[in-house]
Amino acid sequence: MANIAIIGTGYVGSVSGACLADFGNQVICVDTNEEKIESFKKGIIPIFEPGLDAVVERNNKSGRLSFSTDLKSALKECNVVFIAVGTPPADDGSADLVYVEGAARQIGSLIEKYTVIVDKSTVPIGTGRKVHNWIKEELVKRGQNIEFDVVSNPEFLREGSAVYDFTHPDRVVIGSESSRARDIMKDVYRSLYLNETPFIETNLESAEMIKYASNAFLAVKITFINEIANLCEKTGANIRDVAKAVGKDGRIGSKFLHPGPGYGGSCFPKDTRALAKIGKDFGEVQNIVETTIEINEKQKIRAAKKIETAIGSLNGKTISMLGLAFKPNTDDMRESPAISICEYLAERGVKLRLYDPAAMKEAKWRLSDIKDSIYFADDEYDAIKGTDALVIATEWNQFRNLDLEKVKDIMTSFYFFDLRNIYKPQDVLSRGFKYYGIGN
Repeated sequence: MANIAIIGTGYVGSVSGACLADFGNQVICVDTNEEKIESFKKGIIPIFEPGLDAVVERNNKSGRLSFSTDLKSALKECNVVFIAVGTPPADDGSADLVYVEGAARQIGSLIEKYTVIVDKSTVPIGTGRKVHNWIKEELVKRGQNIEFDVVSNPEFLREGSAVYDFTHPDRVVIGSESSRARDIMKDVYRSLYLNETPFIETNLESAEMIKYASNAFLAVKITFINEIANLCEKTGANIRDVAKAVGKDGRIGSKFLHPGPGYGGSCFPKDTRALAKIGKDFGEVQNIVETTIEINEKQKIRAAKKIETAIGSLNGKTISMLGLAFKPNTDDMRESPAISICEYLAERGVKLRLYDPAAMKEAKWRLSDIKDSIYFADDEYDAIKGTDALVIATEWNQFRNLDLEKVKDIMTSFYFFDLRNIYKPQDVLSRGFKYYGIGN
């Protein structure tokens, strides 16, 4: 099996490192953050991802997985290096490659033997060539002529189910013109290759495009069903029935046809903006993607206005919100619709009582600008107590089966905004609530 170094122990790096070790590889995860590395060594996972702690613990004990701040020593032992650093959005929407370049130049300044360098971070089309050039420049500075290959191997991990996604992928994409590098990558993923997981072998640019195209298509699909849901509300159609029937079409599929207050998270917003910027740079404007971005932002505010329209004047009202993360099974609030909704309500004089099973720590700093309007509750019922309205913004399982009689007893008024359509309207209405879903 391969000896692998992972540069970066964020979300992608830590999941990739742990799972690659679980495949039987020797893996060293490297990061400049000493505190984070010490945390991993102690088995304390600094990110929220269900199941990851067990994989890390298992492979730590087996000796296949280790953590270090010493990249030089790691590169001496490894023949495959994954770059899994952050690519935060720049002001113009493009992906900032400062960390990718830094990692590439470090590799170029340190490698002593043939090495396969793998771009695991989501990067713009053409980055693989840049990584090759950055490494080559550092080798030239050293007066060295060491062989190396660059591979694009994009990740397709969903927050909340990343361990499963890595170990049970729909496909593995390997972008490289080098047969030697491709063979080594097949060894890295030998467990999946033997299990007949589809492997897509292509060039660097195609692999990089596959990642952006995949995420953009899913964002478009979400935005499409949200627009249909909005139309259903005006026409008397029921989006639950419409989406179910549309999803039964084999050409379309049922996934990502669930209406809501818009998408958020670390991938879809960032990747759609980056793809739009790439389109402009190459003179091929991505009209559908650009429209998707615009509509998604409007959808978040539309959800807030739905609350205002139903209640009327919001000044002095107290509203509970259940769910702050952009999706269940994560603590990630990046571009979560809940942020936009909370800010809209607070600006109009609403007192907010908030609860999320995992995102409370992050919520306290992401919502710091409106902290005077917020009470952070201990649980869902503490959040609901004494409120005029209940808003479900994230479909955590524990919110799917609330004791509605108890909820009604502790509320002041009975507005029930189900922004994820996790309740049957009649079940809520029959208990005396004023129910508002999406698309019905």
